[in-house]
Amino acid sequence: MRNGMFSKRVMCAAALAMALGVSAAHAQEARIAAVNSDRILRESAAAKNAQTKLEAEFAKRDKDLQDMAQRLKSMSDALDKNGTAMSATDRAQKQRDLSQLDSDFQRKQREFREDLNQRRNEELAAVLDRANKVIKQIAEQQHYDLIVQEAVYVSPRIDITDQVLKALAASGTSASSSPGATN
Repeated sequence: MRNGMFSKRVMCAAALAMALGVSAAHAQEARIAAVNSDRILRESAAAKNAQTKLEAEFAKRDKDLQDMAQRLKSMSDALDKNGTAMSATDRAQKQRDLSQLDSDFQRKQREFREDLNQRRNEELAAVLDRANKVIKQIAEQQHYDLIVQEAVYVSPRIDITDQVLKALAASGTSASSSPGATN
């Protein structure tokens, strides 16, 4: 009898240990979420505002480049059309003028692209910085252990991009009205 009582105690202890082990494993389960950064940069109001800001900032230079391209085309067409009727000196001068304008156009176009890319990178970095702050707030409020932004595959079950977009939009309204906010 003593042996049977001992085995029951051992069985109860083993069952209790298993139950505690399962709940301990369950208690240590990590909360993980994922955010699609590309969607944040495409769909967020902050990213759209940044794009609008860049378009306004670079509109005049873009228009100037378009005008210059049109002038270049007009000069080239005129030289093609009237070149045979011109004197050799006039034709050579028009070709030099055309070549100089083309060089200026190429240089200004390259500078425009470089400046635009630099400003776009600055604006997108600011958007990502705001998004990262919002993501950190969500992680702290909802007790996430890990939130990843780049992954090969993300289950829709753990994707919190929509939640981040909504929080960004909500923080955007308060951020744009605050005195230190930049538009």
